[in-house]
Order: sequence, then C-alpha cells, then structure tokens
Amino acid sequence: MFAVTQAPNSIHTGWPAYRAGAVLSVHLDAVVHNYRLLKARAPHAVCAAVVKADAYGLGAAQVAPALVGAGATQFFVAHVDEGLALRPHVGAQVGITVLHGPRPDAVEACLAHGLRPVLNSMEQIGWVRAVARQRQQQLGVVLQLDTGMSRFGLSADDVRQIAADPTLLDGLKVELVMSHLACADEPANPANAAQAARLVEYAAVLPVRAPLSLAASSGVFLGPDYHFDLVRPGAALYGVAPHPGAPNPLRAVVSLKAHVLQTRTLSRGDRVGYGLTWRAEGPCRVATIAVGYADGFIRARANGSAWFGGQALPILGRISMDSMTVDISAIPEGQLEADGMVELLNDTYGVDDVARAEGTIGYEVLTSLGHRYHRNYEHAA
Repeated sequence: MFAVTQAPNSIHTGWPAYRAGAVLSVHLDAVVHNYRLLKARAPHAVCAAVVKADAYGLGAAQVAPALVGAGATQFFVAHVDEGLALRPHVGAQVGITVLHGPRPDAVEACLAHGLRPVLNSMEQIGWVRAVARQRQQQLGVVLQLDTGMSRFGLSADDVRQIAADPTLLDGLKVELVMSHLACADEPANPANAAQAARLVEYAAVLPVRAPLSLAASSGVFLGPDYHFDLVRPGAALYGVAPHPGAPNPLRAVVSLKAHVLQTRTLSRGDRVGYGLTWRAEGPCRVATIAVGYADGFIRARANGSAWFGGQALPILGRISMDSMTVDISAIPEGQLEADGMVELLNDTYGVDDVARAEGTIGYEVLTSLGHRYHRNYEHAA
C-alpha cells in the first residue's frame, strides 16, 4: 500500500489529506530546475516566467515565489485579475505583464497595481493612450505584433498606420515588442523562421525601438535565432515536453496518487462503467479509484493507466465524474486493497503520457487538474 508521504519542508493546501480522495504533489525544486535549464538555454535573453491559469493549474501563489527565489524578475499572466492575484506573492519590484491587455474599464486597475499591459490592437492602444493623456504621464506597455498566427497582435496594416502617424503612441513607453510562434513544437516547420523574420521586419517599421520577444516554451529550444531579448517559457517550467516525440530535457513537476475506494472480482462477461462498454473476457480483479473527469481525466478517452509498484493498471470502461475503474489482476492479492493508493502521474508516466492517451496535449492535462486534491508543495529540506 502507498502511504501519503509528507515532505519535511512542504506547504499543504486543498482538502485535508485524511479526507481527500487523491494527493497531488507539486515538486517546486523541479520547477526551479526547469527555470534554470531554460535560462541557460537562452543565456543572452531575460528569462521570464508565464504563470497564467494559476501557474497552469499548479498554484501561482506557491509556484511564483519559488521562481522569484530562482531569479525570475518578469512574470506573464493572461488576465488583469490574474496579475492582481499574483502581485502579493512576488513583491512590488517584480514585473507582471498582462498578455490579453486590459478591457476598457480595467485600464486604471491594471496600471494602479503596476501591471504592464500587452496592447494587441489599435483599440487597446487608444484605451491606454486616453489614460496616459488623463494622467499626463508616460505609461509602460508592450506591443504585440501578429506575425502569422492570426490570433493576437497588430496587423501589418496597423504597423504601417503607426509608422505613418507616430502620435498614435503618444503617452506610451513601449518597453517590449513581442509576437508568438504558432509551430514552435515543430522545429522543422518553415513557419518558425518566417515569423522570426516578420517580427524583425515589422519592429523595424515602428517609430520606437524596444527589446524583442518571440520564444515561449518550445521556442526556447529552437536556438538563439529565436531568443531575441526576452523568452517567455510557461508549460516547460512545469515539465511539459517542448517537442513531442523527442527526449524531454525537463524534470517532471507533478505526481498524483489516488485512493482505492473499492475492489471486486469479476467473472467472464461482467461489464464495467456507464454504457457497460468494457466486458471481462475472464475472471479478473478491479479497483475503483477516487479520481474522475471532474478531477481532470477526460471521460471520452479512457485509454491510459494507473500504476502500482511499477505495474501498469489499465483503465477500464468510461471514466465517471468522480471515479474510474482499473484492472488490478496483475497485483498479487492482498497488496492493494481499499484505501490503498495507485499512481496516476509519476516520474515515468507524466502529463505528456496522459495527454497521448487522451488525445490532447500536456498543457490541457495540467490546467484541468481539479481542486479536490490534497496538494503538497514540496521543497528541498
């Protein structure tokens, strides 16, 4: 039986361990290791840290201070309120940039708390310029350029409009010009080089000069031609592989153990779960464990495994909201009983493996992990 171990130097959040159905451990030392590895890969650039979506579901209040301790001075979030929530955990001197920029009525709140907005459109430029005029001061901003992804950023026409009328940036101190790679996880894709070239081309047309940023997690591993002045890793900090199918140089950050709620022996022909989609071909033993799709494991793709003592335990049938059933026939009787624990994430079967089984990506697995776990944030002793 797996015991719930408590690291000697750890923070505990979420449901109490003795009541929770599962225990999620976040290894902050691995986050720090990954940050330092990424920083070493881009030695001539500032290495920021992306902690949007509550540090990809792992808890920005715990992850961000560990990154500050590792030397991170710049953080990126998606929304203004994510920045407001982050500020108390990183201190007043650390930079926080809001990737979506503020909505019109949120500009004042954004600036009042020292958050730097990314301006993605002419409308956003106008909203912030109006506040700068009202305050009669220069406001620090980031300009994002659309270099081919057609998602966020100023178009080529917008850039030419600003070049023709530099007063459109009056009151704005452009501190960074950025874009985002669409195919960074495909190193051979020619779109990467095309986007890098467009960033340089468009930035040269602007009537201001500022540092450039293009690479996020996978982009860091494309090499120095993509690093420019600042890199913005996010998922890589949390152990997601930068290039699918290639060796992962990053450390696993999360592990997850779930309690067994019940075990039973099935006979040939017995079926499992909603829709009775799985049928026993012979006698077998199964365990129902306390994690389901409400905890981040997708109902539609129950192709993965739990683990016990290095043995894979295939998931059987459909995953329920609060539970799933696994085949424990390979485990000797008496070793895994009710209230024992199985692993769903570990050092050898991580978020990318779960993602492959579910037909998605590691980013979605991380950000889907629910709030019903007991959480351990483990530090070095």
